[in-house]
Amino acid sequence: MAERLGRDEATITRWVRKYKDEGKRGLLEVKHAPGKAPSISGSDLERLERRLQEPSGFQSYGQIQQWLKSELGLSLAYKTVYEVVRSRLGAKLKVPRPQSTKQHPESLSHFKKNCL
Repeated sequence: MAERLGRDEATITRWVRKYKDEGKRGLLEVKHAPGKAPSISGSDLERLERRLQEPSGFQSYGQIQQWLKSELGLSLAYKTVYEVVRSRLGAKLKVPRPQSTKQHPESLSHFKKNCL
């Protein structure tokens, strides 16, 4: 049987024992590893999401770190804050692109008229 299914004999033995002990339900049960609990969840995550959607937003992830500590009492690593904001919330910081101080206003308006 192990050869036909392409599984080790120990695996087949374990499956048969589980079927005898717990029946079909125990054999078909899919177990999930518990994993680590999210560092920000529930109402705290909603508050952060609302704050990120405000027009003022945040200028940096360090600023988000400080806000989380002062407002919610959460002390999180920079990397954790970045992962939560970018991966879980799919948000980006509202930071304007830098502009050169050497730009000439006439050149800029000419560029916008002709190229855009």
